[in-house]
Amino acid sequence: MQVESPPVEKPYDKPEGERRGLVIVHTGDGKGKSTAAFGLALRAHGRGKAVKVFQFMKVPSARFGEHRMFEQLGIPIIGLGDGFSWKSQDLEHSAQLAREGWQQARAAILGGDVFMVTLDEITYPLIYGWLALEDVLATLRERPRHVHVVLTGRRCPSEIIELADTVTEMAMIKHAFQAGVPAQRGIED
Repeated sequence: MQVESPPVEKPYDKPEGERRGLVIVHTGDGKGKSTAAFGLALRAHGRGKAVKVFQFMKVPSARFGEHRMFEQLGIPIIGLGDGFSWKSQDLEHSAQLAREGWQQARAAILGGDVFMVTLDEITYPLIYGWLALEDVLATLRERPRHVHVVLTGRRCPSEIIELADTVTEMAMIKHAFQAGVPAQRGIED
């Protein structure tokens, strides 16, 4: 590691544009996409802003750590799916759940009452063809100017990346799972 001196002058000029709702994408094969989105939801909630989280692959009865915490804080987190595709007993049913869930999420985005809408793992129903990409793009374009939308999932379609204001790609360098370590409660749930 090379040691460097901390900057003593601000490394950027203050932006001159107006504040507005952003489209933020967390994608890539690395860990942390949903975690980053949940951090944004907590930050917004901490400022007294209305937040809703829609999870496209989680079942409505899911009780992972984020569900327990968001419930305590009063942040709505809504499971829209029936689990990952390899767990599904009926993929057409999974697709129908995604379409119905999208209508709920779309209404929250366009309604304008929610400061931040998180679409967790939405890329999967998109790349499986369960949701129409053009409908998602149109909703992002037509949303009220103050509404922020955060999208997560691997292999985010390039059209969404192009439309987004901020895109972060999580790169996997190393993962404990590759060394045979199972998922840890409180870390990966």
